[in-house]
Amino acid sequence: MVFTKKYYVYLLTNWNNKVIYVGVTNDLSRRIYEHKNKLIPGFSEKYNLSKLVYFEETRDINVAIIREKEIKNWRREKKDKLVNQENPSWRDLSGGFKENFNIRL
Repeated sequence: MVFTKKYYVYLLTNWNNKVIYVGVTNDLSRRIYEHKNKLIPGFSEKYNLSKLVYFEETRDINVAIIREKEIKNWRREKKDKLVNQENPSWRDLSGGFKENFNIRL
């Protein structure tokens, strides 16, 4: 059995969709848990960013980092368009896995 690591580029917002955060992780469930519970001080904690509205998956960390930087450099309108294409209602996509967090803190 071959285990292949996965990496995620993700976008978070707050509940009034005012601010967007772009991040990269190798464990999306754990990272969203950390955001929702404000376990990591910084930008996402300050703006209460805990609503997962978009994510992409890749098996190459370099691709994930390049994509994260690319999206971070976009204007807000382009980030909004990306979310609207996949998640037009801007619902919290973490609802499907938040009960199954595999947390090792």
